[in-house]
Amino acid sequence: MNQSLFRLTSLNLNGIRSAVSKGLPQWLEQHRPDCMCVQEVKAQEPDLRKAQLLQLGDMQGYFQLADKKGYSGVGIYTRHAPSDVIYGWDGSEFDAEGRCIELRFDTPQRKLSIISAYFPSGSSGEERQQAKFRFLDGFFPYLDALQRQREFILCGDINIAHQAIDLKNWRGNQKNSGFLPEERDWMSRLLGDSTHSRIPLVDVYRQLQPDATDACYTWWSNRGQAYANNVGWRLDYHLATPALATLARHEHIYKEQKFSDHAPITIGYDFHL
Repeated sequence: MNQSLFRLTSLNLNGIRSAVSKGLPQWLEQHRPDCMCVQEVKAQEPDLRKAQLLQLGDMQGYFQLADKKGYSGVGIYTRHAPSDVIYGWDGSEFDAEGRCIELRFDTPQRKLSIISAYFPSGSSGEERQQAKFRFLDGFFPYLDALQRQREFILCGDINIAHQAIDLKNWRGNQKNSGFLPEERDWMSRLLGDSTHSRIPLVDVYRQLQPDATDACYTWWSNRGQAYANNVGWRLDYHLATPALATLARHEHIYKEQKFSDHAPITIGYDFHL
């Protein structure tokens, strides 16, 4: 890979201490992304401090952690000092769940943000599905306002497969959380695929790999032999404002080593902080 590019990784950890025990620090040292957005940290700050995980190698971590122990939480590890850190986005329900953190890297030439986000899952039942809809309803205008002010790349576990090519068994999942019509329509509006859209964000992986099917999956159920048989979903995204999306040069989904039930996805961009 071209090391001169800005390399940005996203990974749902499903527990940072578990991922570290499976070799994440060694993987980071080998692949050396500039920033890594993480989701499902599942730890509080004292836990991270005790386990010496506020940093990974020469990468400094910034976190928005959940109030509830062992739940959710997002973070960004970076080799570059941010000019500002924005913790959370709604000041209420979803900040308490640790769903979003934004690092700003502002220069005279560009106002740039890197965002790590973890969208709620509705798979456990109707109560959480309604929470997911509340999140989507509130997050859309938040992103709309943000893209009017600055360029950004949002990385994270979106918990939505947008199109039929984004999951193996799309026919059997049309009534399941993660592939519901309402969720897919939300993604379409976000990506400018709808006449009602106000946010022309770009699904960067799809820009680079418009026809990828089985190769695009980033999550596999722990049930059965889903991973062995590559019965997966694409739930992990880079969503960028248009000018930044045009700078994307390559992508890679790392399926070779399992740190969690998700695979890291790295995209290289032709810019520098």
